[in-house]
Amino acid sequence: MALRFEILGRFNRARAARLTLPHFVCETPLFMPVGTQGTIKGLTTNQLEDIGCQIILGNTYHLALRPTSELIDELGGLHKFMNWPRALLTDSGGFQMVSLLHLADITEEGVTFQSPVDGKPMLLTPEESIQIQNRIGADIIMALDDVVKTTITGPRIEEAMYRTLRWIDRCIAAHKRPKEQNLFGIVQGGLDPVLRDICVQGLVERNLPGYAIGGLAGGEDKDSFWRVVAQCTASLPESKPRYVMGVGYPLDIVVCSALGADMYDCVYPTRTARFGTALVPEGVLRLKHQSMADDTRPIDSTCECMVCKNYTRAYLHCLVTKDAMGSQLLSYHNLYYMMQLSRNLHSSIIEGTFPKFVCDFLTKMFPEGNVPEWVCNAMEVAGIDISSCCTPLNTKLNIHASSG
Repeated sequence: MALRFEILGRFNRARAARLTLPHFVCETPLFMPVGTQGTIKGLTTNQLEDIGCQIILGNTYHLALRPTSELIDELGGLHKFMNWPRALLTDSGGFQMVSLLHLADITEEGVTFQSPVDGKPMLLTPEESIQIQNRIGADIIMALDDVVKTTITGPRIEEAMYRTLRWIDRCIAAHKRPKEQNLFGIVQGGLDPVLRDICVQGLVERNLPGYAIGGLAGGEDKDSFWRVVAQCTASLPESKPRYVMGVGYPLDIVVCSALGADMYDCVYPTRTARFGTALVPEGVLRLKHQSMADDTRPIDSTCECMVCKNYTRAYLHCLVTKDAMGSQLLSYHNLYYMMQLSRNLHSSIIEGTFPKFVCDFLTKMFPEGNVPEWVCNAMEVAGIDISSCCTPLNTKLNIHASSG
């Protein structure tokens, strides 16, 4: 095992920890930006260090196509190739196959898909996914799992879960660098609590360095989403990191952290920046909106980032979607916001002020007290009292009745 995970503070289910990886000592909860081709679009690695980014996620599928894992290996690994001294995590490549490619066919052997280069059929097996990731050299590597959209039901979900467990053994056997790279398993099982439980138990028996909760953030309703996270975090080992894949909305990260998750990744903060949207404590700010044209305030007056210190909304309104600089500046701000959120989660859990942090966060986002019911339910299970920032449920029902 090439990691150490030390819990520094707790509040009920929430934990703040120190995660020591081969290339960096990280503090959790943490958010990982997605750098598809070994780059976070529009930002330099120095800028990512400046804003406090700890781990970058690289997409195995894209890197294997270009520049190829062999070349990355030859040039000394992805850290050296992209000049990133801190930690890296690579996904298995399976998700891209299923989401990007038509005619990806999953069998017991692996994922068969058409090569985007020459259209020939190609096969990605658990063994090959691990070999590619061993060459790329990230601190954390992900097992190849059988990916199914959460919105699908029936026997396919069960088949995928059991196949994921069979494939984890093939991944473990193929993993040649366990002292330098940490292989995480992925909990599957759709929205079925029984299947999720079987998968958690199976993975925990394999005693892996860390565990991911997969198959979420794909269109399921929020009530199902938080319940799966709550169930998995309750059964996974206390002493290992827990990673909820594909989660990037600030509200979701606060809820999942309250439920005991530690790590998150998503394209959302940078993708939404390219569409001219900034993350702010109130939710989002759409800089393309005409009302921004003569607004001389920063994106967020409480934000300490370089963009908020130097540029007005009016200036950014001019740039967004017209000039590359606009999406670069917004990406910088949005990732700074996510890193600050991670730091605040970490410090509030350690200082014992986590419920106050959650309440302040919710009050800014829902000043009318109309906190979504799923958030209220999740916080109740997490043992966080948010009554001071929530409109009581019966009042909500009256509001709906009177507005009908």
